[in-house]
Formats: sequence, structure tokens, C-alpha cells
Amino acid sequence: MIDGDAALSPNQADLLQEVLAGLAQPQKRLPGKLLWDETGSDLFDRICSSGDYYPTRTEMALLPSVSAEIAPLIGPGATIVEFGSGASRKIRTLLDALDRPARFIAIDISGDYLDAAIRRLARDYPQIEMIPVCADYSEPVRLPVDLSGGPVLGFFPGTSIGNFTPAEAELFLERARATLGPSRFLIGADPNRDADRLSRAYGDADGLMPALHRNLLERLNREFDADFDLDNFRHEPRILPDPFRVEAHLVAREPGRYRLAGTEIRFGAGESIHTDNSHKYAPDTFRRLAERAGWRPERVWLDRAGLFSLHLFAA
Repeated sequence: MIDGDAALSPNQADLLQEVLAGLAQPQKRLPGKLLWDETGSDLFDRICSSGDYYPTRTEMALLPSVSAEIAPLIGPGATIVEFGSGASRKIRTLLDALDRPARFIAIDISGDYLDAAIRRLARDYPQIEMIPVCADYSEPVRLPVDLSGGPVLGFFPGTSIGNFTPAEAELFLERARATLGPSRFLIGADPNRDADRLSRAYGDADGLMPALHRNLLERLNREFDADFDLDNFRHEPRILPDPFRVEAHLVAREPGRYRLAGTEIRFGAGESIHTDNSHKYAPDTFRRLAERAGWRPERVWLDRAGLFSLHLFAA
């Protein structure tokens, strides 16, 4: 049983206050970083293999040729720093293409998932130093090593940059520049605005996407002694303009009253919790955003269907 903040670590106490503040807003919201415990990371890994979720499949098809093109620009002995490394599958394409990379630094908020991924990579790449960093990359990240001794490549694949609002994305890019120092940065961004394709990708009829978002409430029940009735909440993706994005919501089917760390949270029928964003950036729009954060655009690659882009920037 949780008795206020006394039973919580400082990080848990901060997270609880962020959760309570979000649930007190007129539009209730939860921080998206709550998605990424071990269960959430595993669910998303399975989503990436589903037929309707196009971003991962499209990026993986684009990445080998992009990696081959950037390898001469990066040069030998590089340190690669991945933000939100997850299962660390895409990084293999980069590690295979680059010239004798020296170090791989993986940043992820899910410590258990991160450690397991690093152990798998270390077995397959014994010549590369593997450094896991368990951290929230939406905040400033201080790395445990000095990056000044050779070339540095930051890597932020997938559509994770779209989880931030544009202002938050710009702030993240500024902080990443401070973390990486003189470097290059390879970033994925999703320019797709096909409403039908987006509805299928984020609605996910096989149940994985709803399970990913309901896992937020499961975490609150498990970690903060809440009593949310998961069956009362359905997952609903909403496609919205200006800026163009997909919002994920958990919508209450019936009115309900729930307890979270001694606080009552009330829901009316149809009231929702906003759980995540996926902003869609046209290449020119994303380049301008990165420039405002101090990055110089070097190259952009776009698949033939216009579903995914990879951007290379320099600090």
C-alpha cells in the first residue's frame, strides 16, 4: 500500500506528481514515457511486426542504403548514441555499415529491456564497447563517457520525434545537441497524411495498440496502488490538423470514480485520457524545426511511397 509520497523513490514521487497534475487537467492526460516499461516495450516490438503498422517496415527497407551512404561521412572509429534504443534492432544495420565503430551508447527509459538488448548486442558485436544508459531522453541526458575523442553519430529512428509537440521536439533537439557535442544526427520522421492508412496503423484491430495504451493504467494500478477498471476504457486514435497529428486517447465507456495515491479521479461517460501523440512532418517542415534547434541539414531520404523519411543533420 502506498501512503502518499513516503513510500516512493524521488523519481517515482516526481512521476506521481506529473501523473496527478495531468489527470487534473480539463483534458486529462498521462505522460507518454509511462508507455515504456518492459511490458510496453514488448508490446510495441510486436506492433512493429504487424501488417498495418507501416513506419517500422518502411524505415527498415530504407535504412540499409542510407547507412551505406553515410558511412564515408562518419568515418572509422565512431561512437553511436541511440535515443530510445528499445530492442536495438535497427542499430544493427548501422553497426554493420559503419567503418569499425568503437562504441555504442544506448539510451532508454526501460532499464530491464535495455539491459537485455545490450546483452544480445554484446554477444554479436564483441569488438564494440556497449554502454547502456537508463534515462528519460525527454530530459537533459549526461553521458558517462567523453565523446571528444572521435566521430559521433546520434541515432533517433522510428517516429519517436513525433511523440513530442513541435515545441517539445525543438527542445529535445537542442538538448540532444548538448549531449552529443560536435556530431551528426540521423533521425526518422513520418510525413504520411493518408487518413485511412493512419487509422489502420494506430487503431490496430489485432488488439496490440489498445493493450499498449491500457498498460498505462495497469502501471498506475501496479506501481501506485490505483484501482482503474481497464475494461471501462477503450482505445481511440484521433487524426487532427494544425499541426497534423494522430492523438491516442483512452475513452471511458461509463462514468467512474477511481483512487490514485489517495486522490479521487472522476470520469464521465465519453471522457478521455490523452496518452500519446504522433506528429507527421513534411521533410521541409522538419528541416526548419531542426535548424531552429541548431542543427544543419545535410541529407534527407524518402521512400517512394512518401511514408517515411530519414534526415541527417550536423551540429
